[in-house]
Amino acid sequence: MLHSTPCVPTETPWLRKPISMKVICNNKALAEALTIISGVVARRTPTPVLTCVRLTAEDGRLSMAATDTEASLRHVMDQVEVEKEGDLLIPANKLLQIVKACESKKSQTVTLIGKGHHIQITAEGSKFKLNGYDPSESPEIPEFDSNAVDCVIDGGRLVSLVERSLFAAADEHSRYAINGVLFDRQEKKLRMVATDGRRLAVAAGDCLKGDSERRCIVPSKALNSVRQLVRSPETPVSIAIDDNHVSFHVDEAAGPSTLTTTLVEGKFPPFEDVIPKDQDKRCTIDRDILRTAIGKAALLTSEESRSVCMKFETKQLTLTSHVPEMGEAVIEVPLSDWEGDDLEINFNPNLLGDALKVVDTNEIHLEFKSSNKPGVLRTGRDFTYVLVPLNL
Repeated sequence: MLHSTPCVPTETPWLRKPISMKVICNNKALAEALTIISGVVARRTPTPVLTCVRLTAEDGRLSMAATDTEASLRHVMDQVEVEKEGDLLIPANKLLQIVKACESKKSQTVTLIGKGHHIQITAEGSKFKLNGYDPSESPEIPEFDSNAVDCVIDGGRLVSLVERSLFAAADEHSRYAINGVLFDRQEKKLRMVATDGRRLAVAAGDCLKGDSERRCIVPSKALNSVRQLVRSPETPVSIAIDDNHVSFHVDEAAGPSTLTTTLVEGKFPPFEDVIPKDQDKRCTIDRDILRTAIGKAALLTSEESRSVCMKFETKQLTLTSHVPEMGEAVIEVPLSDWEGDDLEINFNPNLLGDALKVVDTNEIHLEFKSSNKPGVLRTGRDFTYVLVPLNL
């Protein structure tokens, strides 16, 4: 007679360890928070802890912190239920991938359980174990010093300034000083300026608080993260600056965040000298109409011939483009207030289109001097965009 022995699963040793932390989180909110944190996590480094996020559960909130040694971010979320306070150091990107994979219509929560230096992630029908590190190995991340605040600005206004300047910043340029955005404040007037040598964007706005003046260059990567931290336009953002660092403290109701980054070294070029002051040809045009026309003309351009010719006449703007082996495009747009002689000028449609994407007014003002001099796009006094034409 055959006797079968029941198969009893062997318990994994780490499951027997005492629970060091337990938090129930809103899945979507946790994924969003980890996405923001991953913006400052080191991508390639021989130091594993720099690829991690430090999770600290205390006082009914879950605090996250990460750094790549140049930028650091503290982010607090309160859409959590803390059953046991604790501290963990976990690989950030893998944790984010798991949390996103656990999103489900059936369940909106995910449970994080710490055991030793490991974390168990449990959601509807899924359970993961992720190895971590000793939290004591985490690099020190500075706290925000409220006594060192340089200025305070509405979150919505700061985001607008960033969006209307950051796109024009250089990417890995040999002139290191333009691989960031100039922060130029005089009293409560703030300008953010960026250039890559082909174009210049100057965005202006008012601070809520600010004395004397301050000038520094903020890395592009940090400003990308700041833009994500602001959820409500009314949220005040406090900015603290010293000789080597700038900190942005976003005081959101759902939980505060602080991003600190080293400043870009070097001297920003004298941008005001670049803005033309003798333009004698100009017009006002609807932003969406011009953006659509440029998009159409750009369809008949190529990597070798990335140019659109803009011909301004008394009552009409004509955009033309062509690729010899493909064809050509002719787009006509009516003009009502062209001032000056007729003008033909060539621009890269992508660079002109970039500015039209961030403009927040219905009408824009275009100004020119000649076909080989930079053109200027303005929206009142709060945005100026200078673009170098293509000389064919």
